[in-house]
Amino acid sequence: MQEDPQDLPSARREATPSEAPAALYWLLGLVAAALALVAIVLGREFLAPLAVAILLFSLITALIDLASHFQVGSLSMPNWLATLIVSLLSAAALMALFSLLSAQINDAVATASDYADRSEEAVSALFALLGEDAASAALAAFRDIDLGASLRALAGSAGALLISTVLVILYIGFLFAERPHFSAKFERLFPDPRRARRLHHILGAIGRSVRHYVLVKTAVSLATAGVVYIILLLLGIDFAEPIATLTFFFNFIPNIGSIIASLLPAMVALVQFGDWPMALIVLFGIGAIQFSIGNIIEPMLMGRALHLSSLAIILSLTFWGAVWGVVGLFLAVPIMVMVMIVCAHVPGLKPVAILLSRDGDLNDEAQGG
Repeated sequence: MQEDPQDLPSARREATPSEAPAALYWLLGLVAAALALVAIVLGREFLAPLAVAILLFSLITALIDLASHFQVGSLSMPNWLATLIVSLLSAAALMALFSLLSAQINDAVATASDYADRSEEAVSALFALLGEDAASAALAAFRDIDLGASLRALAGSAGALLISTVLVILYIGFLFAERPHFSAKFERLFPDPRRARRLHHILGAIGRSVRHYVLVKTAVSLATAGVVYIILLLLGIDFAEPIATLTFFFNFIPNIGSIIASLLPAMVALVQFGDWPMALIVLFGIGAIQFSIGNIIEPMLMGRALHLSSLAIILSLTFWGAVWGVVGLFLAVPIMVMVMIVCAHVPGLKPVAILLSRDGDLNDEAQGG
């Protein structure tokens, strides 16, 4: 008697035609994801500067459009002139930023050796609260650090920073050279008008969200760095300018950056004065500033443009920091914004966008509205 296919065990059943392509698609997706991860890791030397260049290019393009639409009476600036002026100013700003960072690195290298002995006393005092054995172990571990090698690596980072800065400027220049042809290429890549409008909608939402995030973060970080610089000057803390510069950059790293920016000046105060009262004053003073600006002022300015999950931000920081280092920490949030907006427009990936959002509510900006 012939067996009924419904009575066969599940192990003996063959996959239906609809199940086989689905499994194949999942397999191809995993392979593609693995290849993309390998490419991201191996190509970090040029992909990370390229990502920074694309981000800056988006900001510079927005500034050019703003300048070209600015009118004084009946006079307005031609687009080519606005492009030239904004591009030159942006390149000058990048080179000025490189000069500032190089000067800070050189100052730190020149004076770090003077702080070596006092640092040992500070480490001993810091861990003395945990007991004599903990203080001895921490001091022994600190003495094992090769300070000379660390200083040489810090000095060598200036050269790598120059190469990255020049590479970013070159990328931006070539992106501007390609800019007049973007529309024609876009039309040929997507001849279907409905599909082209949808993609243009997604790209517009990404551009608006990322630009808003970067502009707000820049303004908030400048304000925070300025206040920190004034406080350090009033208290007579060394390295006020380098610490303020690092504060500006650390504030681009969500959650973690503000903690580091509060601990760093407190440690400098502890090493400089050798006692806890001044270190605690610096720690709580700057910590209060970071908390007030980061939790009150910044959310008011940021609004609902991002609406990201804190856990997702930490995971993104961990991943991109491991893949691209310090640059990855700065790009982690913009990349996650792009991923969330794209997933919000793909029906099959919409659950991912909901998980990346703070409370599952995909606002109009994430939807592209």
